[in-house]
Amino acid sequence: MQTLQNAIGAGRVTSASARTAPVYDPATGEQTGILPLSTREEVDAAVAAAKAAAPDWGRTPPLKRVRHMFKFKELLDRHVADIARAISKEHGKTHADALGEVARGIEVVDFACGIPHLLKGEYSRNVGPDVDSWSDRAPLGVVAGITPFNFPAMVPLWMYPIAIACGNTFVLKPSERDPSAPMLVWDLFREAGFPEGVLNVIHGDKEAVDALLDHPDVKAVSFVGSTPIAEYVYARGTAKGKRVQALGGAKNHMVILPDADIDKAADALMGAGYGSAGERCMAVSVAVPVGERTADALIEALAPRVRALKIGPASDPEAEMGPLVTELHQRKVLSYIDKGVAEGADLVVDGRGFRLQGYENGYFVGGTLFDRVRPDMTIYREEIFGPVLSVVRAGSFDEAVGLIQAHEYGNGTAIFTRDGDAARAFADQIEVGMVGVNVPIPVPVAYHSFGGWKRSLFGDHSIYGMEGVRFYTRLKTVTSRWPTGIRSGAEFNFPSLK
Repeated sequence: MQTLQNAIGAGRVTSASARTAPVYDPATGEQTGILPLSTREEVDAAVAAAKAAAPDWGRTPPLKRVRHMFKFKELLDRHVADIARAISKEHGKTHADALGEVARGIEVVDFACGIPHLLKGEYSRNVGPDVDSWSDRAPLGVVAGITPFNFPAMVPLWMYPIAIACGNTFVLKPSERDPSAPMLVWDLFREAGFPEGVLNVIHGDKEAVDALLDHPDVKAVSFVGSTPIAEYVYARGTAKGKRVQALGGAKNHMVILPDADIDKAADALMGAGYGSAGERCMAVSVAVPVGERTADALIEALAPRVRALKIGPASDPEAEMGPLVTELHQRKVLSYIDKGVAEGADLVVDGRGFRLQGYENGYFVGGTLFDRVRPDMTIYREEIFGPVLSVVRAGSFDEAVGLIQAHEYGNGTAIFTRDGDAARAFADQIEVGMVGVNVPIPVPVAYHSFGGWKRSLFGDHSIYGMEGVRFYTRLKTVTSRWPTGIRSGAEFNFPSLK
């Protein structure tokens, strides 16, 4: 059975921690690995390696830094299938879905290869008599990332390529549930020729997280996960004087207006609601049809599609959806379905009791569809993070918008319509960070930025894109005047332009 290692400095290091966590294949329920949960001392060692590398790396010319990044990108392209298999083995998502995850991570590496242009400052001549001023973006030093289980390759690649291209060194704490893919990518990173200590990987749980949040040499922390933990990370990190961007949970709504193509809307909901077994922070978990006729037509279109979902292990090329990540999470999702029934929602398709021959011990839950869900119900208020879609019927466009505005989360949303005026009003008014118009999962491309509003994001900056560049650098402005050889004495007032 594989024992996972940390990556500190130049190589992999076996943790001496007595505390461990099991790693499972969620399709079979079999344990495949042992993950030592690193101690504070081991976190300190990873930070020390990053700190030792930071001065030279920060002084390295940006063009030279990105030459390594180009090589890294080439290696990622070459090993996409290997990374995807590592993801599927421990997360459970289908191979095709895992390939898509890696591709979206590589997009950010592409962006990072263009960082030198984005680090250019501004220059102003003669801001005063013989006085010039210019700005520069400087690296912070050691920064850290704490990443979730649902995208074990993509989310780290949303963080450290930009941070490192900007001149920082990085300590990554990936999810303990699927740690192999980040280690495979670290091997490729080192093969690309980056100096030792520029990227370090430390495995662990809350003890490791707290050690990073408390460490005085860690200048900034990026986090993606649930809202309660995001709020905790933000509060503890900022209390220690760090920059923190903490992306939290979601309850993404998709509004379907009466003029929408119902079949296209239903197909969009299938992919957005049940892809990756619903374990996406941008998954659509609430459909809001406007009008009873629209709602009835939508349920009629959705129900047979949900019942026909092809569920299986990643090794099945025809599988559309795999298992959930752990048995504990499987039980949690099933408990939400039980609660939805108990609180009076109409269970149209029941995913409980799903069994797959040969994979009876896997963490599978069948596609589940609720109708006539009310805003006061638990399955509407809370993030389920599973293959459960709730249909909330709205009587009008304004009522549909009001539902979204009133929810505590504001990560992503979408509207399906042929009405340009309605779509424009929706995009303009809605208090959500990422909006799709006839696009069910509006994840921005790498040269824009990803981030929600309200309790879906804590901090001032979204992730990747120019928001990432701003987060991982600090602005320095220099004002300069060279003496002319004529001394004029001390000046006690601001220079005058007269």
